[in-house]
Amino acid sequence: MVKQSAKNRTVFFISDRTGITAEALGGSLLSQFEGVDFNKIHLSFIDTLDKANAAAVKVNSASIKTGEPALVFSTQIDAEYRDILSKSNCIFFDFFDTFISKMERSLDLKSSHTAGQSHGVNHNDNYSDRISSINFALGSDDGLGSKSYENADLILVGVSRSGKTPSCLFMALQYGINAANYPLIEQDLDNTQLPESLQQHKHKLFGLTINPIRLQKIRDERRSNSSYASLKQCQSEVKRAEDLYHSNNIPFIDTTQTSIEEISAKIINKLSLR
Repeated sequence: MVKQSAKNRTVFFISDRTGITAEALGGSLLSQFEGVDFNKIHLSFIDTLDKANAAAVKVNSASIKTGEPALVFSTQIDAEYRDILSKSNCIFFDFFDTFISKMERSLDLKSSHTAGQSHGVNHNDNYSDRISSINFALGSDDGLGSKSYENADLILVGVSRSGKTPSCLFMALQYGINAANYPLIEQDLDNTQLPESLQQHKHKLFGLTINPIRLQKIRDERRSNSSYASLKQCQSEVKRAEDLYHSNNIPFIDTTQTSIEEISAKIINKLSLR
């Protein structure tokens, strides 16, 4: 049985590039452990000997300060820099070496050992697609550019502040998906008919809903004490939006306790966008 700790533990995400991969993988592991206060430190672009040594000093200092070895999640490609970091006072989780050596054996090939392959501009054929999709999402935000729905892979619909814009931008950034969104306003919710601009794109629609109490809190931060932010208004809009989804067989998801990553994954899976 693993002993649960209420101590503070320092965690480093270290990479020779952005550190996004190290943070994503390490964060997923950390999320499984409750009762620990993780102090997270990000060290990106550790791509020289001096930087690697300086990073090791920071790891050692943090471990001495807390009295516990720091946790280090690394996607460091250079073997020399990895060795420096792994020999510091830490528990070293080497994502690169853990997986790349097994891949080399499986494919009977040596990897290129090139930094930044997953996020770089020159080596990622999807980079331009992702930038284009971000521009598409911005240009199609909140019902703008309805003429572009023809080129949309997906159109998110939902009441104001239900999570449409951040979800569209996330899918554009991560997956290069052309995601537009349409805000359901009062006149759209007067009946269960789809707005005219959406009718011919019904197969691209996905709805978002949200707990009215949570929606009221979000709206109140934007327009405090307004009818727009009243609980009665939020309850009415959410109910009518869900009635619209049901009447038109539009799949939808509750965003109340769901992260953008989860929202995106469920939408992509449901609409078979990947």
